[in-house]
This record gives sequence, C-alpha cells and structure tokens, in this order.
Amino acid sequence: MSDGTETRRLPVEGADMLILAGVNDSNLVELARVAGVKVSLRGDTMTLQGTPEQVAKAVPIAQRMVDTARQRGDLDPDDVMRMGDEVPPDGTGNGDGTRIALPGVRRIIQPKTAGQAEYMSKIAEHDIVVGIGPAGTGKTYLAVAAAVDALARKRVRRIVLARPAVEAGESLGFLPGDMQAKVDPYLRPLYDALDDMMPPERVARALETRVIEIAPLAFMRGRTLGDAFVILDEAQNATNLQMKMFLTRLGVNSKIVITGDRTQIDLPKREESGLLQVERILPGIEGIAFHYFSEADVVRHRLVREIIKAYADDS
Repeated sequence: MSDGTETRRLPVEGADMLILAGVNDSNLVELARVAGVKVSLRGDTMTLQGTPEQVAKAVPIAQRMVDTARQRGDLDPDDVMRMGDEVPPDGTGNGDGTRIALPGVRRIIQPKTAGQAEYMSKIAEHDIVVGIGPAGTGKTYLAVAAAVDALARKRVRRIVLARPAVEAGESLGFLPGDMQAKVDPYLRPLYDALDDMMPPERVARALETRVIEIAPLAFMRGRTLGDAFVILDEAQNATNLQMKMFLTRLGVNSKIVITGDRTQIDLPKREESGLLQVERILPGIEGIAFHYFSEADVVRHRLVREIIKAYADDS
C-alpha cells in the first residue's frame, strides 16, 4: 500500500471464536500489543494490518492461535504473549512426540514454550528424565500427559504416580483419618492432573483396577515397577535413601520421570535432598536426561514469572 502498511487476511473457519478472541477480545488485544498490528475478526477472516515487519511477526502467532482454537485448546492472553516471546513459528515441532491428543476429552496438549518442547522430547527419547525448575512450568502436568498417552497407546500397562509425604511444619501423624486420608492431601495435585486428562469415570475405573496407582513414595519400597510409566513428583523432598530406592525400582519396559524444585526443599536438612544428589552423580549416564526449566517456562499467570524472578534475584 502507498502509506507503507500491509494487510494480511487469515481464514479462521472451524475455529472456536470464543477461544480465539478470548473474553472481551483479550486474545486479539494481546496479539495487537505483541506484534504492533491492528487486528480485526469478521466472519471467517482475521485481518492483520501494520508495517511489513509487524505483519510478518503477527502472522505465525495468529496462525498458532487459530490452530489452537480449532483444536478447542486453552488460549488466553498469557499464551498469546508466549507465542510471541518463546515459541518458534513452526509450533515447537509437532510430530516429534511433543503434541499429545488425549482420547475421551477432545483435548490437544502441546508445549507452550521451547523449554517445554525440549522436555517432552527428552521424555519420549530417554528411560529416565529429571525435570528441575520453578513452580508453574508444567513439569508434572506434561509428564502426566505423556504417561496417559503411553497408556492409551498401550506402550505401558500401568501408570504409577508417587510423591514424598513431606510438607513444611506438618506431620502425617497430626492429620485426622486413616492412612489414605492422611496422604491424600499430598497427592491431590496428581489427581487434579489426571482429572484434566481423562473422563472421570475412566479415572475412577483405572484407580480401582490399579491400572493407575497414586501413592506416597514410601509405599514403593520392595517393588519392581515393570511395564510402567512412573512419575516421582516433588522429588526435592525425597531423601537420598528414598531416591536410591525409587530409582532402583525401574523394571523392564518402564520409564521414569522425576520432577522437582530445588528452591522448595522442606526436608529438615537441605543436603539430604535426593534431588540434589542425583544432580551430582547421575549426569553422563546414557539413557538418563536432565532438563532445567527457567522462569521463561512458567505458564501460569504472567505475575508468577515475575515473582519467581524476583525471588531468584534476591537469593
């Protein structure tokens, strides 16, 4: 055009318009902010207008937004911001094991940052993966998604999810109820992740038949976990002895994912954290991969990223 602006129109047919535009058009407003373009949505067409450089930046972000809305995935302004800041225009490598279609819930789970994409690729390629990083980076959520996908594809026969029953300032003995009632609060985040990825009746049936098992780490002693996808969450609160016990449960045709945050150790003596020990002694062993998340991988509210950064700067 004569005034130096360029206009690009993208087809959006098949996309859920509420997901695409966001509440009060918040996703479109964020796209305009990130890329510096004017954005309008009319019928089955999204129109982008700006300088050639602005439009070139906006098009791949807009296309990812449309693809997400077509898949009925989650999309909010923070996701749009990350599409502009972090994720390559090709969608972080769909087809390399990072894009998971979950049966029964009509959801597509895929990485929202380049770091998450690398983490999922490592899970696909290694028998043991240790994911370390701050809260909100998707360490556990993506691992559970990979486990559910492996079970659905019959690559494993069961899923085992474990957590140390350790919290700051509390003891299991002071909680009411029987043993299951005592440990359930510690395991609730794992139940929540499962509920987000499988129909409720399927989760209940899998738990009843022990196809999926959620248990405190202490319950793993003496077992061999074969043909299973095993996840140890909150591993920073596993002691050295517990971590060794857990790692040596690995059986034939099994995969282990360990997740933890070094800044949230609740053990009486920090140096006894099994997560810190495996960081020292396991790197370099073939078949074991370490992945480190940063505040750039936080996929909760954008303020969570800033809060984590502020704490890191103060330490």
